[in-house]
Amino acid sequence: MIDATTLMWGIIFGSIGLGFFVYGKKRSAVVPLVCGLGLMLFPYFISNTLLLVFSGVVLAVIPFVIKV
Repeated sequence: MIDATTLMWGIIFGSIGLGFFVYGKKRSAVVPLVCGLGLMLFPYFISNTLLLVFSGVVLAVIPFVIKV
């Protein structure tokens, strides 16, 4: 069963992922594109809130760390 906290984090990370995806597609940048897809899809598979937040933060930081 999904609770409200997990749902809200999923919406937040999905929105950030959409932004990364659009940016990566316009600039032909692979790292933001893949991280954006990951941020949009991973909330469907993770139900633990702490794991969801940790994974989302890691995926959101990767495009700033890896500059290709």
